[in-house]
Amino acid sequence: MCQLCDNISLKEVYKDYFPIGAAVAVSDLEDEGQREILLKHFNSITPENSLKFAIIHPEEDEYAFDDGDKIVNFAAGNRMMVRGHTFVWHNQVPEWLFKDESCEAVSKEILVERLKTHINTLCSRYNDKIYAWDVVNEAVEDKSDFLYRDSQWYKIIGEEYLELSFKIARQASQNAVLFYNDYNNEKPEKLHKSHKLLKSMIDRGVPIDGIGIQGHWDIHDRDLFDNLKAAIELYASLGVKIQITELDVSMFSFDDKTRSILKPTDEMIEKQSKVYKKLFEIFRYYKDVISGVTFWGISDKHTWKDNFPVKDRKDWPLLFDADGRPKSAFYSIVDF
Repeated sequence: MCQLCDNISLKEVYKDYFPIGAAVAVSDLEDEGQREILLKHFNSITPENSLKFAIIHPEEDEYAFDDGDKIVNFAAGNRMMVRGHTFVWHNQVPEWLFKDESCEAVSKEILVERLKTHINTLCSRYNDKIYAWDVVNEAVEDKSDFLYRDSQWYKIIGEEYLELSFKIARQASQNAVLFYNDYNNEKPEKLHKSHKLLKSMIDRGVPIDGIGIQGHWDIHDRDLFDNLKAAIELYASLGVKIQITELDVSMFSFDDKTRSILKPTDEMIEKQSKVYKKLFEIFRYYKDVISGVTFWGISDKHTWKDNFPVKDRKDWPLLFDADGRPKSAFYSIVDF
């Protein structure tokens, strides 16, 4: 495994820049090849799903800590940092959360109390083992006419649910770095909406320490680099740290519904390599404000992009191929 890069470690190459992370599942830790890549090249991990509300808190009086504990303890045993993901999201939430005993919409007061209990429980259990949390995930609406996503959090609590979430998280964990995390927030329209929202909260003293730019990109976006630089500079003007939190570079544009490709073409591989090279040039340039870069997966062996946005379509968005070998994209970001 990784014979071609035995003398190159991604985390060592970037030790003077920022931590290099990967999203993981317990199955990755049990897979010898995946684990070998993880330990050699990464010094930060994010539990991909294990700390999401529906997974770790499936019933009001029930927590499922097993997978979260395994990942956090693995990190501690291997001197790796852990990013917690995520307290508040509109997806992967349990049915009970927004319902009362009569299966009607729960009251604002009860939902806030449930959120507080959830955050306090996780922060108490993992304490200083998790250095950063994505407190609120994807709250800004993509549609141009709206600012807030019309989630159950928003419908029941109102726009203050963001502010309350960060304040509860700060009370529960004095030391954790608290992030707002979103996708496409480097694109101009969503950038300016999210900047306006976050600035208003930060100006009111809401404890937002950082902004996560997810980085689910592809090889076809011609505006990506200019948009990204503009976003980094605008967010940095708020006095917060920035992290790239869910990085992958798809071989397909989001609107491409192609199903028939069984492996990436040489042209795709070359384009992906060039995109990664340019992205990391930007990350290095802004190293004073970028405090971490996390890939959303370890290798192309399995990735969430295999099923999204086209079900059962294989994608190859990461630095290591399905056999764990470094791709040209890997060499493009370590040779500088």
